[in-house]
Amino acid sequence: MDIAIESSWKSVLKDEFEKEYFTRLTKTIRDEKSYGITIYPKGSNIFNAFDLTPFERVKVVILGQDPYHGSGQAHGLSFSVPDGTPTPPSLQNIFKEIESDLGITPPKSGNLKRWADQGVFLLNAVLTVRAGQAASHSKIGWTDFTDSVIRHLSNKRNGVVFMLWGNFARSKKELIDSGKHLILEAAHPSPLARGAFFGCRHFSATNNYLISLGKEPINW
Repeated sequence: MDIAIESSWKSVLKDEFEKEYFTRLTKTIRDEKSYGITIYPKGSNIFNAFDLTPFERVKVVILGQDPYHGSGQAHGLSFSVPDGTPTPPSLQNIFKEIESDLGITPPKSGNLKRWADQGVFLLNAVLTVRAGQAASHSKIGWTDFTDSVIRHLSNKRNGVVFMLWGNFARSKKELIDSGKHLILEAAHPSPLARGAFFGCRHFSATNNYLISLGKEPINW
């Protein structure tokens, strides 16, 4: 199966694309589209996180759960929205924490492409969703795929920061070698967590860790 994805990831994940679950997954999406169901993000953006952050350039992983299911929001990067789209509440809280942690004024745009370009891999555990139906593709095989992505990063890379926010993301901790990588855990930035995310200081902790390894810190 030929998948349009950045070449380093294509090489790392080539075995996954040949597995039965991935064939079923792609068939499910094609079938739903043929029935007239709208799926986000659009096809060219499904692997946007991979295309913007090649395997060897990943410094930080921010794990989300599910793409936004509203029109014009999802573009293949966890927590991010395209320029001109109102900043969602969880991302507003992320920006507030960065301001309190590092003194950086929140940007007007919620487009996190500038993070991806610096090596922040903005991975959702599920890469597609039906319009208006949160978690509608959570059982079609994407988590098998993204669990494999996390394992490959853990096994083949060193010194990556994994930010795990909320119970779902924290459940992926078992896939990561904590002896080789920095795992940062916190509550989810959603307003539903009633502010428990605030004060985690993950952004300064990440930069301090990267600097300790001789790597360029992230300009959040």
